[in-house]
Amino acid sequence: MAQRKIIHFDCDCFYASVEMRDCPPFRDIPLAIGGRPDKRGVISTCNYPARKFGIHSAMPSSQAMRLCPDLTLIPGDMAKYKAVSQQFMAILQEFAEEVEPLSLDEAFIDVSESTAFNGSATLIARHIRERVRRELGITVSAGVAPNKFLAKVASDWHKPDGMKVITPAEVDDFVKALKVNKLWGVGKVTAAKMNRLGLFTLEDMQKWREEDLIEHFGSFGARLYQLCRGVDHRPVAVREERLSLSVEHTYDQDLPDLATCLDKLPSLLKELEERLARRGLSQHAQGNVLKMKFHDFQQTTVERSRNRPDHDYASLMAAAWERGNNKAVRLIGVGVRLSQETAERLLQPQQLTLALDQGTSHSSD
Repeated sequence: MAQRKIIHFDCDCFYASVEMRDCPPFRDIPLAIGGRPDKRGVISTCNYPARKFGIHSAMPSSQAMRLCPDLTLIPGDMAKYKAVSQQFMAILQEFAEEVEPLSLDEAFIDVSESTAFNGSATLIARHIRERVRRELGITVSAGVAPNKFLAKVASDWHKPDGMKVITPAEVDDFVKALKVNKLWGVGKVTAAKMNRLGLFTLEDMQKWREEDLIEHFGSFGARLYQLCRGVDHRPVAVREERLSLSVEHTYDQDLPDLATCLDKLPSLLKELEERLARRGLSQHAQGNVLKMKFHDFQQTTVERSRNRPDHDYASLMAAAWERGNNKAVRLIGVGVRLSQETAERLLQPQQLTLALDQGTSHSSD
């Protein structure tokens, strides 16, 4: 396989950076974007002065305010952030035919065939970072490596406003020193399990046979066997955008058990059906989706095709609840997944009413 040149870009504290750009007084004070503390709001992102107080994304706004009473908390402007994201992606598209967004503020590009800057991925990354700074007024960190896994790790290496290059000759030494929590798909729970098994670095993991990793980690073990050696053959590819329509509710009091959660389904489904009916979509859903966020802010999403016999929302809710290991629930969302073709044909005048995503995220930890 020919050597690839992959760059991962990740905008630094994106929402907060846009707000600091538009309001300079925000630059030197603790700033966070999130919901109101009295409404069980959650922090979406915060700037680096706020992070010095221990504030981070997904933290309850009330906790953030306790950690930093002088925190400036604003609700944010998603339309503005999406507009800046489109400008960011447009810059990336000038240098690569394949741009794979992971979110509004991060993406992979493959510049293996690029002739810009004599084919130097390092110079391309440096140029794009300067373009983003000059044209958008925000900073972006970058990782340059032979594959997606290493490029994403590298982009976080010198944050904020940094860049890390991993050459093919450096891969082996770099990978061996990595902690296991740097692996994609390894959260706190899985990392703790690995540590109990004596796996702290990827060098430790390299000593295990593939069948042993599969025995302890299921099908994920085969992927771990590759990643711990710095091997990742996934191409950078534009993923098909899928449109979904959903409703969700955050409850004032956590729901203690599955039965209580099931009691909330009728009202949620009634609201969802009303939204679908208003848009003429009741007969055009391809799959059902249920989202559940637990009291500790971990969340999971279960999606099943309507061709499956267990696609009903009660079954989805039971599956989501089981993943949470009996933890109390703070939020439930129900929705449907539409094909791109259906969405474009039926909803072109109403695109802004839909939630646009890049796929469904399933939490394993």
